[in-house]
Parts: sequence; structure tokens; C-alpha cells
Amino acid sequence: MTNIIRPMTETDKQDVLNMMKTFYNSPAVFTNGSDEIYESDFQNCVNENPYLEGFIIENSAEIQGYAMIAKSFSTEFGKQCIWLEDLYIKEKFRGLGLGKKVLDFITQKYTNCIFRLEVEEENERAVKLYEKSGFSVLPYMEMKK
Repeated sequence: MTNIIRPMTETDKQDVLNMMKTFYNSPAVFTNGSDEIYESDFQNCVNENPYLEGFIIENSAEIQGYAMIAKSFSTEFGKQCIWLEDLYIKEKFRGLGLGKKVLDFITQKYTNCIFRLEVEEENERAVKLYEKSGFSVLPYMEMKK
């Protein structure tokens, strides 16, 4: 079966919300989120928010995962910045190259951009994927308020 990556649509809502709950309650994510945040994120993906874009990874039989990117500008690097906010592949589809396919899709869609992401150090599988795809660790901490 052929895998495709396509924009999220309103019909994907329940699948995406379920995947977000699983993802945000896993050791791969530092924060747990909330139903309100999941709903807001999803709605911003499907309502043409210029700063957030959501994608579905699927084959002809079922949804295999999702990804969300946030768009900004990096004065540090002098170009548009694409943040890979979420990349979730359902357990039974992991190890099939779908994560790399998503990363390739996003970097080809957004050329001449800096790409950033956060990953938990303990998520060794994801760290290896990101390193193989050309990501490197930045030598500073991130803060929030």
C-alpha cells in the first residue's frame, strides 16, 4: 500500500484528537496537554491559521499518524523557521520509514528554511531519526513564560 501525506481536514478530527492524547501522555513528550489544547491545535490546523499546519500520514486502509508544524521567523538564522511541533506514528507503523518520509516531505515543501524541533533525550528512536535526517543538538536551553 502506498503511503501519502496530506493536509488535515475536519473529517480527521477524532482520529487526530485520539492520537494527540496518546502522544501527549507518552514518555516522548514532557507536558501532558489537555483536551482544550488538543482541540485548539486541531482547529488551528484545519482553519487556515497561517502559523500552524497539520498533516495526516495514511495508506489506503487507515491513518498511520500525524504531524504539526509551526511557522515563524528566526532572526538568529535570518530565515523562516519551521518548528516540527508534533510527529506521531501509531505503534504498529513504527520502524517502516514513515517518520523519515514526513521529515523529507516537510523539508522539501519548505526550502531555504531553518528546521527546529524538541525531543526528549530518552526517546532514543526519535533522536536517531532526527540525527539521520540532518538535525543536530543546539548548545543552549530553551525557556518559556
